[in-house]
Amino acid sequence: MIIRFQPGTTAADVQAVRERLESEGVRTILSPESARPIFAAVDKVPPTLQAEIESNERVESTVTPKGAWRLAARSFREAPSVADIGGVRLGAGEVSIIAGPCSVDHLMEEAAIQVRRGGAHILRGGAYKPRTSPYSFQGFGKEGLRKLKDAGEKVGLPVVSEIMDAAHVGPFVEHDIDCLQVGARNMQNFTLLKAIAQVGKPVLLKRGLAATVDEWLYSAEYLLAGGCQGVVLCERGIRTFETATRNTLDLTILPLLREITHLPVVVDPAHAAGIASLITPLSRASVAVGADGIAVEVHPDPSQARSDADQALLEGELVQIVAEARVMAAVTGRRLHAQPRIPDKA
Repeated sequence: MIIRFQPGTTAADVQAVRERLESEGVRTILSPESARPIFAAVDKVPPTLQAEIESNERVESTVTPKGAWRLAARSFREAPSVADIGGVRLGAGEVSIIAGPCSVDHLMEEAAIQVRRGGAHILRGGAYKPRTSPYSFQGFGKEGLRKLKDAGEKVGLPVVSEIMDAAHVGPFVEHDIDCLQVGARNMQNFTLLKAIAQVGKPVLLKRGLAATVDEWLYSAEYLLAGGCQGVVLCERGIRTFETATRNTLDLTILPLLREITHLPVVVDPAHAAGIASLITPLSRASVAVGADGIAVEVHPDPSQARSDADQALLEGELVQIVAEARVMAAVTGRRLHAQPRIPDKA
């Protein structure tokens, strides 16, 4: 249950209600919302106690979310939340573009320059790669993180990279990676989620290969309950019976997510389609239906990409995606985020 108070309710009045619940063994968590006091009761509240709380004149309403998640629920915040990734705001009426090679390689710096020129806002690149085959390229590890961060700093863009194991937290912190990505295969790796929730960095949480919306939000709840204040959901396609594309991009859940969660949502059409020619129209559709951001793969020479070459875009294609995102954002009453300033040393 989520308890929403009248605006202007004093901290003492809120604390009195929390103490009443906690006296009955019900744990509570206070929302960071500033517009009004809100807190979540994370345990089941007995009907008689719920009626008592609802009769309090300072309580405006109580809400029972659709699922057992609480902190991810839309009613836990007054307005949609915003994730700040190195100065780039995801959410709250702005649309951002994440771009870069699937895997960090010897052309990382050239890729970063193209991403910057193409108009994107966040640089992506995999240093640790989860691959279906044990013989496929697994990434450069720590060296890949260094290359990614160096490239990002040279072009003035924050960076995001996938973390696969709790043991990798140290290198990600050491290299000051601005956002930690949890891949589809690790969406329910709860040990990993608990570990990175404490790092103090935003987290891009991809939807699992066959995960329901509820399961996805439960994973987000692990991050939020662990203290992460910058959770971003990422729809990247789910596995269905269809084989014409790599996965099936589920855009139907974007307006649904707007109703049930305050978290920003990014769409990765590249991993959904797996076909470069489909990525631009899918990006356009994603922004039209409400995505706060688009994540695509860009490489100076896709033939040399160490992974996912078939879905890697060229700079000109990125320019088109950014231009169309700007138009679709305006049509839906939003705007494209402004690019970060290039550092003076560059």
